[in-house]
Amino acid sequence: MADKLGLKDLIARLDTQGWHVVGDKGAASDAGTLKDALETSHQQHQSKAAPGIIRQIENSVELDMIQIQQLWQHLGLPTT
Repeated sequence: MADKLGLKDLIARLDTQGWHVVGDKGAASDAGTLKDALETSHQQHQSKAAPGIIRQIENSVELDMIQIQQLWQHLGLPTT
């Protein structure tokens, strides 16, 4: 089972490396920071595509849609 982190923990990890977006067809982004992965998922969301799942490669941390939207808000990215 994947670890679930709180919003404060996730915000503290925005600049950590090893995150990527995974879609239906596998990795949709190269590994980068959590912020990079969030911006990629937001671009997908804005183009009406599914934002995918964000994973941290080294410890299998997955973010659910609510956590992704909360982090978009924290970065000042629109959620609609």
